[in-house]
Amino acid sequence: MLLIGVTVRVINKHKIPENTPIIFVSNHQSISDIPPIGWYFRKYNPKFVSKIELGKGVPSVSFNLKNGGAALIDRKDSKQSISELINFSKRINKNKWSAVIFPEGTRSRNGVPKSFAKNGLKVIAKFNKEGYIVPLTINNSWKIFKYGKFPLGIGNPITITTHQPIKIDSLPIDELLEKTESVIKEHIK
Repeated sequence: MLLIGVTVRVINKHKIPENTPIIFVSNHQSISDIPPIGWYFRKYNPKFVSKIELGKGVPSVSFNLKNGGAALIDRKDSKQSISELINFSKRINKNKWSAVIFPEGTRSRNGVPKSFAKNGLKVIAKFNKEGYIVPLTINNSWKIFKYGKFPLGIGNPITITTHQPIKIDSLPIDELLEKTESVIKEHIK
């Protein structure tokens, strides 16, 4: 990203709790969302929820996902997905790691957010009730690949905004997820 002049700015005006499970919930605009989240929030040991296809054939990424504690879900097999998310949620809780989930399920190729699929987030929250959800809003990363792989969006600034952490057990689950989605979407430019 640095080679093509892409800058990343993280705006965090909130104290993110430590030594407790954190669920980072974000909109998803491009593959370029993942490295900055992993880097800027590395102190919280972020583990990603990812599609199972990324667990094979992508140098470095596949190895890290398979061996680094991520959840590899098969979006076509709900039984496998739920089982994997339960095991993932228990690891997050036990190790006090953070989870990163993109509830849109796939990237928004034009910056317009898709509706959130909430089942995965519900499972993770159910097993981490003493933790926090930290909503993140990503802006402009879709512009890097708006023409496909070539030409890349050179010099495109990406902004990641961190919102107020929400204690998972502070609200009923449906209200918590609704609040998380609205906070993220209202800050997309």
